[in-house]
Amino acid sequence: MGGSDQWGNITTGTELIRRKLGGEAFAMTCPLITKADGGKFGKTEKGNVWLDPARTSPYTFYQFWLNVSDEDAKKYIKIFTMLDQEQIEALVAEQEQAPHLRPLQKALAREITVMVHGQQEYDKAVEASGVLFGNSTSAVLHNLDEATFLSVFDGVPQYNLDKALLGSPVLDMLAVSTDVFPSKGECRKMIQGGGLSVNKEKVTDINAVMAADLLLNGKYILVQKGKKNYYILKFE
Repeated sequence: MGGSDQWGNITTGTELIRRKLGGEAFAMTCPLITKADGGKFGKTEKGNVWLDPARTSPYTFYQFWLNVSDEDAKKYIKIFTMLDQEQIEALVAEQEQAPHLRPLQKALAREITVMVHGQQEYDKAVEASGVLFGNSTSAVLHNLDEATFLSVFDGVPQYNLDKALLGSPVLDMLAVSTDVFPSKGECRKMIQGGGLSVNKEKVTDINAVMAADLLLNGKYILVQKGKKNYYILKFE
């Protein structure tokens, strides 16, 4: 059994079985699963997903399905979920009426993530999505385990710092110990303008300090400058 692109290998295998065992052998293929861009859906492709959470975290797994194209979502929901035809047709109709709400992708991501990783990991992935894309609170951020936290902020600039620096003023930490800001003056202006957050909580005091009780998972502090610029301070 295999994808249709493996037909040559499969028929060679059946011939070997006939020669060695003298009996019959049968081959079955299925259409190759591809993405909308024509690329193969497989482990050798860039951006692939693994079932093993050590290779692809449940959060990243969930986000993969949530972000597939409308065309791929229509195809994948028939292949990878156990939803019946009536349910799928209803979701397709919803998608056509309100594509911006992405009901197909949400259902696809939910069904597959629950099937592979369980309801609890799905719930955590949804909650974690709110940290980056919604108005989640500091409490939600503190509840993320280390693997999920790093998955959510994958690619975010990270600074490795000595724990001895904990207790330093915010201005020093972000403009001297790191280059999050080019100067203390720039950092001060950002705080006064309400544009700096630490662990999803707005910093209002220019004399605030980066204390040890801010550490997430015992080693990280998340800094947000403006709406979209995130930085991770890692203390060891």
